[in-house]
Parts: sequence; C-alpha cells; structure tokens
Amino acid sequence: MTVRDRLEARRDHLTPSERRVAGVVLDDPEAVAFGTVAALAKRAGTGGATVLRLSERLGYEGFVGLQSAVRADLTGRLRLASERIRQPAAHDDLAARTLTTELENLAATFEHVDRDALGRAVAALAGKRARVVVLPGGASVGVARQVSDELALLRPGVALVTGSPLAIAARIADIRSNDVVVAIDLRRYDSSVLDAVELAVDAHATVIAITDSVLSPLASYADATLVVAAEGSGPFDSHLGVLGIGNALVAGVAAKLRQSATERIDQIEAAWRSTGAVIDS
Repeated sequence: MTVRDRLEARRDHLTPSERRVAGVVLDDPEAVAFGTVAALAKRAGTGGATVLRLSERLGYEGFVGLQSAVRADLTGRLRLASERIRQPAAHDDLAARTLTTELENLAATFEHVDRDALGRAVAALAGKRARVVVLPGGASVGVARQVSDELALLRPGVALVTGSPLAIAARIADIRSNDVVVAIDLRRYDSSVLDAVELAVDAHATVIAITDSVLSPLASYADATLVVAAEGSGPFDSHLGVLGIGNALVAGVAAKLRQSATERIDQIEAAWRSTGAVIDS
C-alpha cells in the first residue's frame, strides 16, 4: 500500500493539523523524501509532534518510516517493462485507457514540475555563448531528436549525441564550462549517458536532467532536474511527459531569443524553399 493509499484510507480520522501535513505529503512528496520533520511541519503550519503523530497513525515507525515509504513510492512509480508485460490486459476501451494514462502523465508532470528549475534550464539553453548537447538514453532518442531539431531552428550550436559509449565519450570530450548538456533518460538508466554526464560535470558544464524521479542518478549530477511522469498504458514507458517538457523548453527559448530566433527561422525557411526541400500544398 502506498503512502497515498494509507492517507486516503484514514483521511476521515485525521485532525485539521494532520490534514495539512498530509496535504504537503501528497502535493510535494520530493520535499518529504529529502526533508526533515521541522521543514515538513513548517510547510504545513504546524508542529513536529503533529508530523510524528501522523506518521504513526499511518502505520509507520516515526518520520523515518514515512520518509522511507515516500522514497519507495517515488522510486516505484514506474514498473519495468518485464513486469508490466506480465500483468493481465485491462478489458476496456484501448483508446480510452491510453487517453487516461497519458492525460495523467501530462497532468502529473506539469503540476509538479520545479518552476525554478524550468526557468534555469531555459536561461541556460538561451545563452548565446553556450553550445548545447542533447544526450538521450537509447529509448529516448526519438523524443530527444525532436527537441534537438527544434532548438537548432532557434539557435546555433545544438547537437544530438547518440551512439556507442566510445562515440558518445568522444563527442563529450570537448565540452567546456559555457556549454549545456540536456540529459534525457528514464529507468533503467543508460550507463553511457551517466558516464558522459559525469564528464560534463567535471568540465563544469551546465547539466539539465529530464528524468523520471528525483532519485534518478541523473538528478545527482544536474543543475536543473525536470521530473516527468512516464507510466505506460502498455509494457513500455510513455515519453509524452518528456516531449511536453521539451516543448516547454523550446517555447521558453523561443521567447527569450525572439528576435534572433525569428531571423534564423526566416533564413532556414528561405533555404528550404530555394532548394525545394519543402512543399506547402
């Protein structure tokens, strides 16, 4: 049973102050997972004794027990494909089930996104002196290509880096402190991506992580972590939340670089038309 399930089961028996603590637990589980009794009590406008009392009411051994359960919930949001495929298929409308799952992914992603981290990421990507490297894990290459291509329409110096560990390491070797690495990966995490991000950190580059949990190993390296919900309606992860965050980053960069981005897009459009690369009708 998750922390949310336990709170739902006991919500009618909670005092007003315990309800405030429960609200923080539900609205910002990351803060609970890495916070303290005092910090949680302050957020809820109550005392530490209320936090401890709620923890015990939920069946945990004090705040440490509650914190461990919240961390487990964060880590366990996504099941591996090898686990999902063994679950019996739901006997309902496939389109409706997929719509519900993906709407929940988008809602969870944007309701809980770290606004400050999103702003820092946009500012870094809009830096005119920065080169941008988009570095995806194997399953995220398709979405990463979309994000990379759109950023490249707005500004120069954008590269998508994929391939073998040797190829990735070679491309990352000349990363400098002014550069930005956008690392995109979901559980299970690609070791070559983690190794490349570690090289980027050593070079003092800015690292933006788009991943599925604050407990992701990418998050420990990142200057800005953007967490997405990625539950799939089938056995595999959904990348709709990743694409949504990518769209937000592209929109933010476009707004910051409006004049230069407009000129760049006009030049690219003119080149496309002169070479017959695109057909409007």
